[in-house]
Amino acid sequence: MDFFDIQEELKKLPDNPGVYLMHNEKDEIIYVGKAISLKNRVRQYFQSNRNKSPKILRMVSNIRWFEYILTDSELEALVLENNLIKEHRPRYNTMLKDDKTYPYIKVTVHEPYPRILFSRDRKKDKARYFGPYTSAESVKNTIDLLHKLFQIRTCHKTLDGTWTGQRPCLNHHLGQCSAPCQGTVSREEYHKQIAQALDFLEGRNYKVVETVLKKRMQEASENMDFEQAAQVRDLLFSVQKIKEKQKINATNQHEDRDIIAIAAEGYDAVVQVFFVRDGQMIGRDHFRLTAGEGDSTSQILNEFVKQFYAGTPYIPAQLLLMEPIPDSEIVEKWLSERRGAKVVCQVPVKGEKARLIALASKNAHLVLAQGREKARREEERTLGACAQIAKLLGLATIHRMEAFDISNISGFESVGSMVVFEDGKSKRSDYRKFRIRSVSGPDDYASMREVLTRRFTHGLEEQSAGSEASMTSFSRFPDLLMMDGGRGQVNIALSVLQELNLAIPVCGMVKDDHHNTRGLYFNNVEIDIDTHSEGFRLITRIQDEAHRFAIEYHRSLRGKSQVHSILDEIEGIGPTRRKALMKNFDSLEAIRNASEEELAAIPGMNKKAADSVYCFFHKENENVKTVE
Repeated sequence: MDFFDIQEELKKLPDNPGVYLMHNEKDEIIYVGKAISLKNRVRQYFQSNRNKSPKILRMVSNIRWFEYILTDSELEALVLENNLIKEHRPRYNTMLKDDKTYPYIKVTVHEPYPRILFSRDRKKDKARYFGPYTSAESVKNTIDLLHKLFQIRTCHKTLDGTWTGQRPCLNHHLGQCSAPCQGTVSREEYHKQIAQALDFLEGRNYKVVETVLKKRMQEASENMDFEQAAQVRDLLFSVQKIKEKQKINATNQHEDRDIIAIAAEGYDAVVQVFFVRDGQMIGRDHFRLTAGEGDSTSQILNEFVKQFYAGTPYIPAQLLLMEPIPDSEIVEKWLSERRGAKVVCQVPVKGEKARLIALASKNAHLVLAQGREKARREEERTLGACAQIAKLLGLATIHRMEAFDISNISGFESVGSMVVFEDGKSKRSDYRKFRIRSVSGPDDYASMREVLTRRFTHGLEEQSAGSEASMTSFSRFPDLLMMDGGRGQVNIALSVLQELNLAIPVCGMVKDDHHNTRGLYFNNVEIDIDTHSEGFRLITRIQDEAHRFAIEYHRSLRGKSQVHSILDEIEGIGPTRRKALMKNFDSLEAIRNASEEELAAIPGMNKKAADSVYCFFHKENENVKTVE
């Protein structure tokens, strides 16, 4: 916005509920908030700095203009705020990193012959839903078990109890479906099977199922039907496994609640949620958030509740929270409307509920600590490794490294690869492939010279153009060139850089007799490196990646066309003449060495086609490509 007088615009703010959006000088939305009174809430940001957190002070210093959207109520403002935060992901808002959806088990009880299905949505239909569950794999395994235990159909046919005239499916022959499509089971009997499955999902008939399965397994063993006994044994194990997962019961049976605790340190926060459905804990999950600067755990928890339950299809009757949240009343009202029944936010202070909160808090702190340890290890293997290499070579710092490799088979279809690592991590978007244009035969040095010349010439041209639209990864030069080899490859790179008046450090990754990296060649000296250090491991990763990328590209070219690929590129040579050439010559090298007269003598060839083949292999120009 060209001109925005903040003080004047503050005077125009209405005394209504709504959502406000703060913009910086780049017109980016840096914060989204809601208010009962926009007039009072937005003005607070620009009044005295007393009692303002560092986060608010920094945010206000970046605000260049603001806008607002009026709503009819604070509840509408809360919903709109959630949607705008999710869309724009403002810098100063606490953001939920995970965007997870949870599966349900759906039983179509409204159908004449119900089915048991996997579902990601809880729709307002006549079906019964169980969940949400935290593991899609567990849901699929449970559904599979229910089909086998109670012989529930898996097909999508519309059935009315009469014979369809079609053969029963394989599941029926395996004893895993009662085949209602054949009329072999009455509707009443089939509904008894469904009722047993529903009891199982509600955790009411595990013992009955176990008893039946044990008896069935014993009978199969006595009848020497060991294959059947093994199948029943596996079903029994599955039932017992599901039973184990349902052991942790809440204090109130048939109660749906989520138990929510938080651990935060700096900008990192983890929220742990225990999911209790029908009085049984069906699973748990943790969620990572990027906290705003100076946000309290209560504020972070407040944002989590709003963002998480705006996206989840199921709302429990209770949210047991580790701390009270600022928007408790409006959140309860909002969630109650979404659920269609009352939702309560509670902060337990004693008893079983408080114990569960303490357990969730312990888990949240554990996950946060593990995440920080993982981040520390990741920093050691990336930034730490770069620092080690820089120190080893006497460089101030290393941010971007590029490595090059050449791949060919006997000089045919030579290709070059360029891989890029920034701050110790591969940057695949900047990888580049080169098809060698000017080199014939297996000359890796000449091929490398061509690749490096093209790479840096292109970069210089982009830099001189100066237009952002024309900029690619070529315009960003590395802090260090890593050559896959010793003195020879390093000297090639140095000569190319010298010709182009570029000063970029170059080191070679020297290998031993077993083709393993043993050290670095830099400034005419081979430098030993600790093979157990993170720096050495990074060098090995870079070398392996450059080699892999070159081989992968070379293989793709071979895979597209194999031996005859180069012949297909010759003008006037189609499938018939290609076959004739390969039939009369043992190899592509023989075709390359043949005279025009010998080529013309091949059945199906003429002088023009022979000239075309001969010129392709012998005329030197930029379009000539080596062959495999």
